[in-house]
Amino acid sequence: MELTLGFSPCPNDTFIFDALIHNKIDTQGLQFHVEYHDVETLNSKAFRGDLAITKLSYHAFAYAVEAYELLDAGSALGFGVGPLLICKNPSIAAELGSLAGQDIPASWHDLRIGIPGKFTTANFLLGMAYPQWQNKTEMLFSSIEQALLDDEIDVGLIIHENRFTYQDKGLFKLVDLGDFWEKTTGSPIPLGGIVVKRSLPQEVKLLVNQLIRQSVTYAFDHPKSGLDYIRSHAQEMKEEVMYKHIELYVNQYSIDLGEKGKEAINQLFDKARALNLIPTSAHNIFLEK
Repeated sequence: MELTLGFSPCPNDTFIFDALIHNKIDTQGLQFHVEYHDVETLNSKAFRGDLAITKLSYHAFAYAVEAYELLDAGSALGFGVGPLLICKNPSIAAELGSLAGQDIPASWHDLRIGIPGKFTTANFLLGMAYPQWQNKTEMLFSSIEQALLDDEIDVGLIIHENRFTYQDKGLFKLVDLGDFWEKTTGSPIPLGGIVVKRSLPQEVKLLVNQLIRQSVTYAFDHPKSGLDYIRSHAQEMKEEVMYKHIELYVNQYSIDLGEKGKEAINQLFDKARALNLIPTSAHNIFLEK
């Protein structure tokens, strides 16, 4: 049986899926047709139900929960891994960095904000921290730093490997939105998860979950096994940066969400519903066993 599988070309995803798609584990008759896309494209594909299995933002999952359910394996949650708000102007960083979750002066309401996608978890956190900011421009996550340098935007919301590069370009951190979430909730921040179509046979869904868990475990046991594959998709990233990226986003929650991971995801959904940021649904979020 062949299943479509979508994930990003970022090191954390290629690290997780290397063993699965390169037959380093026994896939028990399942084959995978892989599509590589940035996270907002994956979110859009999930809204259309294009893929049998896909990575997506937790924010976006709220809009795709009718068609998909969440696997226990493959997620990106953690402490100290959240998206960052950065800027070129140090006075913006100095004045607004401490005001996350509070009212900000009206003179700052119209700042131009570059975001990596409307349905990213990063944008959800931005809405929690600075609800007054509505002048947002969606752009590819990797172009946000340059847009700041070119004065096309005033504040940039960065994710992925850009958290390792912005300082080298003379940009300043305004606030770590992951840290804001952690201080607000005491929970790890849920960034992205792996979902599977509800319409698939239950035994197939359970097997996919098992295989992704095995693939993550294999990657931890053989961390350099997929190096060439990871590097081939990493936009000429240095090996040191690739593995810093992996260490941030791949952890025990990627093997299994566990009760703490599920609690954090439920908190995210509950807060988003309370703020009317996502629709309500009667569907269970998690894969039934």
